[in-house]
Amino acid sequence: MTTQSEYELENALIAQLVGMEYEQVRIENDSDMRSNFKRQLEIHNKNISLTASEFERVLNHLNTGTVFERAKLLRDKFVLKRDGGNETVWLSFLNCEDWCMNEFQVTHQITMEGKRKNRYDVTLLINGLPLVQIELKKRGCELKVAFHQINRYQRDSYDAGAGLFQYVQLFVISNGVNTKFFANNHKQSFEQTFVWTDTENNRLSDLHEFTAEFFKQCHIAKMITHYTVLNETAKALMVLRPYQFYAVEGIVNQVKTSTHNAYIWHTTGSGKTLTSFKASQIITRLPKVHKVLFVVDRKDLDYQTSQEFNAFSKGCVDNTTDTNKLVAQLADDSCKLIVTTIQKLNNAINNGRYAEQVALLQDKKVVFIFDECHRSQFGETHKNIKRFFKQAQMFGFTGTPIFADNATGSEGNQQTTKSLFGECLHKYVIVDAIRDENVLRFSVEYVGKYQQKDSANELDIEVEAIDTKELLESEQRLEKITDYILEHHRQKPKLRISQRCFA
Repeated sequence: MTTQSEYELENALIAQLVGMEYEQVRIENDSDMRSNFKRQLEIHNKNISLTASEFERVLNHLNTGTVFERAKLLRDKFVLKRDGGNETVWLSFLNCEDWCMNEFQVTHQITMEGKRKNRYDVTLLINGLPLVQIELKKRGCELKVAFHQINRYQRDSYDAGAGLFQYVQLFVISNGVNTKFFANNHKQSFEQTFVWTDTENNRLSDLHEFTAEFFKQCHIAKMITHYTVLNETAKALMVLRPYQFYAVEGIVNQVKTSTHNAYIWHTTGSGKTLTSFKASQIITRLPKVHKVLFVVDRKDLDYQTSQEFNAFSKGCVDNTTDTNKLVAQLADDSCKLIVTTIQKLNNAINNGRYAEQVALLQDKKVVFIFDECHRSQFGETHKNIKRFFKQAQMFGFTGTPIFADNATGSEGNQQTTKSLFGECLHKYVIVDAIRDENVLRFSVEYVGKYQQKDSANELDIEVEAIDTKELLESEQRLEKITDYILEHHRQKPKLRISQRCFA
């Protein structure tokens, strides 16, 4: 059995991309890169013709700042003063609104000379800028080798010449069998590289399968323009994982095409805040949506979530410190995204003193996203919100949905997550997260048992009959579990979470 070389992988990848309507272009060095960028920039901006001095001013504008700062320049427009001084034009570097309407090219083996001379495997250019860098290794080679090589490129040569490689947004590493992607973030570790999947969380690790989906022109442009997040706190780029992408796409499509509610089942620790932020951000731009409210159920989460949202997009949320502030935001048409607690929201719509200020919202299209909806949405408050906001569309995020077999309430009056929110748009459960190493594995250990006779084991619990609810909630059982944890937690390994199954 022969091993496929890097050369063979590279040629097969390029052939596949050309078959996907990428224009193959020959670029050998920084000079070629500049010339190609000038042509593509002119095409992208309605076939404008730039003089040499005008293009030099564009390059000077772009060749400044960190990767994070350049990511902002990429998404912004540049006001170019034309030669002669009587005319200005607005130049676009990336079409973020109609993301398919960009110019897509592929090249390979570009040589750049910085601190050291480096040659890059495959580069995807959008409007002439290198926005995706692909590093290939022969089959059987560890992906970490490609990851560390990219880190070396960043140190040694990405700032060479016009510094255009500082505009790379996403990296892809592959040995043909295993393929992963990640954002251009200098502080990133190998653990923050991700495998692409389909909607059912089936991995697309093979390079050919990965390319067929991930490098579709509209998809890769959308990943860059919509699903790469500029974290203002860390001053770094973040890219959504596939399950986050599918969840956001599901919610946005539901808002665009229907008035039905729905929920997302993503396990705890899978990054629901980033997912819900991105969904909220995109929905606020839809013309039919008046406001988006992200609703949590505790005061500390209100502040914490607002801080996280503002980290993803500075100033996007003005923290609602009290009900008066919330009401003012509800009444302000320019305030499109609000983070608040369900308690303050309930007070705002039920307290008569606010009735006049919030009345106009009753017939407006308001989208609600509820965090941890299994905790907060099974009482009168949920009914109050539905009664007040007549055009409301509601989405719940939960890691532990309520099904019929674990529903609470009197018989015939039990509510489940599905009965409140409708269909599940996307699932990413604990088994998926453990497989992807997004959460730590569990070590299961059984401690104690139930029996009806005297026992020498102090952890055993004596019972006279089986009453599951009473047994699980008994003070004797809970005290024994608490005592065991306090006594033994320092002895247990710290490298993984140990889940003990107690009697």
